[in-house]
Amino acid sequence: MLEGKKQYQVPLYQRVYSWGAKHLDQLWDDVVELAATRREAPGSNHFIGSLVLATSPDFNAVGLAKLLVVDGQQRLTTLTLLLAALRDHLAETGRTDRAEGIHAQYLVNVYDTGKPTKVLPTQADRDAYKAVLTSSPEAGGSDAIGTAYNHFRAKLALADGPDDPRDLDEIENAVVHGLTVVVVTAEPGDNAHRIFESLNNTGLQLSQSDLLKNYLFMRLGPRSEDVYDAVWLPLEKKLSSDNLELLFWLDLARRDERVKQSDTYAGQQKRLEKLTTPDQIESEVRRIAALGDVLATILDPSRETDPAIRTRLDHIRAWGSTTAYPVVMAILARRAAGTATPTQAAHALLTLESYFVRRIVAGRATTGLNRTLLLAVNIVADAEAVDIALRDYLSRGRKHFATDTQVRAAVGAVPFYWQGRASQKKLILRWLEESYASKEAVDPTNLTIEHVLPQTLTDTVRRDFAAGLSDDADVTAEHERLVHTIGNLTLTAYNSELSNRPFAEKRAMLGESGLRMNQEIAAHETWSLTEIHARGAALAEKIISLWPGPDETLTSTGDEESSETGRIVSSIVAEIPAGRWTSYGEVALIAGSYPQPVAAIITTRLMHGFWRVLQRGGTISPGFRWPDPDRADDPRTYLESEGLTFDDDGRADPAQFVAARELAKLAGLEVGDTPSWRTSSTRPLLAQRQAFFETVRELGTSTGTLITSWPKGSTQDSVGVAIGLPGCSVALSLATREPAVSCAFYVRDDKDLFAHLHRHREEIEASLGAHLEWRDNPEHKASQAILRHDGDWRDAAVGPDLAQWLVRTTETFAAIFAAYVQEYRQHT
Repeated sequence: MLEGKKQYQVPLYQRVYSWGAKHLDQLWDDVVELAATRREAPGSNHFIGSLVLATSPDFNAVGLAKLLVVDGQQRLTTLTLLLAALRDHLAETGRTDRAEGIHAQYLVNVYDTGKPTKVLPTQADRDAYKAVLTSSPEAGGSDAIGTAYNHFRAKLALADGPDDPRDLDEIENAVVHGLTVVVVTAEPGDNAHRIFESLNNTGLQLSQSDLLKNYLFMRLGPRSEDVYDAVWLPLEKKLSSDNLELLFWLDLARRDERVKQSDTYAGQQKRLEKLTTPDQIESEVRRIAALGDVLATILDPSRETDPAIRTRLDHIRAWGSTTAYPVVMAILARRAAGTATPTQAAHALLTLESYFVRRIVAGRATTGLNRTLLLAVNIVADAEAVDIALRDYLSRGRKHFATDTQVRAAVGAVPFYWQGRASQKKLILRWLEESYASKEAVDPTNLTIEHVLPQTLTDTVRRDFAAGLSDDADVTAEHERLVHTIGNLTLTAYNSELSNRPFAEKRAMLGESGLRMNQEIAAHETWSLTEIHARGAALAEKIISLWPGPDETLTSTGDEESSETGRIVSSIVAEIPAGRWTSYGEVALIAGSYPQPVAAIITTRLMHGFWRVLQRGGTISPGFRWPDPDRADDPRTYLESEGLTFDDDGRADPAQFVAARELAKLAGLEVGDTPSWRTSSTRPLLAQRQAFFETVRELGTSTGTLITSWPKGSTQDSVGVAIGLPGCSVALSLATREPAVSCAFYVRDDKDLFAHLHRHREEIEASLGAHLEWRDNPEHKASQAILRHDGDWRDAAVGPDLAQWLVRTTETFAAIFAAYVQEYRQHT
């Protein structure tokens, strides 16, 4: 390949040289092993893959035979760097004849004008590569080219044993005679890019953005170099390879909200195939570059000159949800085109931020979020006034844009601590703190969310908290109702120091904080129900002021979800047997809610058996009322007539208590658990499993985007997740002997389907970025592809992260495997 008058040109649009130590070491080890093998079997060789070439426009000109490298440039460049390192080592150790032979035979066309190199890398690498091949003082710099050259120099120094001068000869022989490659040269009428696609399975895999760049510039022909220099190179300086792929996906998502990022290349190629002329291709490249400029500003808001827009972009970037990017890009594109004023753009971005914040405050973090925002793109693109159009769109239907009334109600009832991502809740609290305009700057880096009223009720904390309640109040139930609401949460840099300390001790530390919100908390002498409610109400007004809500003339007046919860609670309560009793907390546990809202439903909605639901200690609520205003009989007397017994303090017999598990079984439902990690090593294993799977359900419901129904907590060691594919599901499992969690794609009774998936295992694993364990026991009807993650799911420190990993992996499995299952079923 390298001998003779040739030059292999890497097109300017190809990716830069990217091999690192892992790839270099693998090649070196293969060469050394081959050299040793060839001592005994001189004809042995080692296949290193394929090289796809296309004829250069001046291929037939007098002089060098020039070929374009469509695929294989990483290997070709690396091998010549290895030969250059060998040349220089030989020269420095006195073997100049052999060094000059390598230089003239394999590296440089020494007899042609200008002494052109045999390989001409892409433009970004040429100076570093030329320095190595000309042995200039700059050779071996810190760039990838220089690093590879230095790496091989080090390997050769170690291999050059003083007792065996044949070592380097054998290595040279192995490289130039023992390494074999399949060369595919496309003729002018061939589709070199199609060949490239089919053979792109060795070396360093190209990203979807690399493939699309290659596809676009292969079709530009002679104009590719000018367009690359003028348009694409500036774009690559603004966006990384990953962000370029994000750009191509966002461009697709603006047209079709259902498209998955893993299908970016296929979707874009299908669209681009409709373009037939170089002019159309060039226009497309320029359009993508302009869109890339918008994305670069979203990713780096410091590029934005308008301060109001920059502030909003800073917030959206910090929020960390790429789901928002398509509509943000549409807004900024309108501003760039002059069809939206900067003020309108800033107002639209504030509406988007408000939508995110209010959903979390109201407990609707991600429900239907992806589709809602992707569908908003066309609304923004076509509307006369982008800010009004976006607000109107988000106000209509069940989009969960919380009204001011809903925000005020939510702060006292919604467990804010368990809504959305931890980083997003922290951001809301941080932005609330910044609204105080404190003179002292506070570094948010080390701040964490702190419960002022501790999550754990120690004796001291219980006593202090109970002092702020009525004598007949259920202390534990009230604690559970309030502890995770926003009124009880703040930010501190010393969470571990505060921990479960009583308020008297926390107060002093909070008073010394640089945060105004902590100073306000420290101004109180006690911290119980009254203070938490008051702070929650004050924060609600700040939220309403900072983040404007929907147009309430357009919002839905019905509360379908409340109605649904009411029906569930009614069905549970109706199952309580006569002569038995349960508590609001047990009903809430099964209904997936909290005691306070469940109590409100039971006391305001007509349902059978509601009188059998008592306070946690078995006492009848002082505010008990019969729905029939004419009914005045004593509820205790009625309960006793049903067979329930009370002690002298008015407490129902604990032996007649119906616990959640028994009640759930009667109702045909599963028991949930409180959405907090209060498990400990002494907690029974079954309860720990149930709590962990309930956390998975909570996270899946709040952060998932693809799976619509997550199973409730189970005491089994595994649960199944329905993913909308008949005969297939995802199984989530827990291991305790060697603590770990695993996610498995489960195929029931279809060996042919599993065989089809197994045939595509390399593609599937490449999409996942991980290797799977493929289990197909012929004695079992079911087959599985399993991914495991080590970690003790019972440990409160790592359990939530493992639960989030299961949610994320389940959704990834559902997205990736679905395409292959559907492909199989379309052809069978």
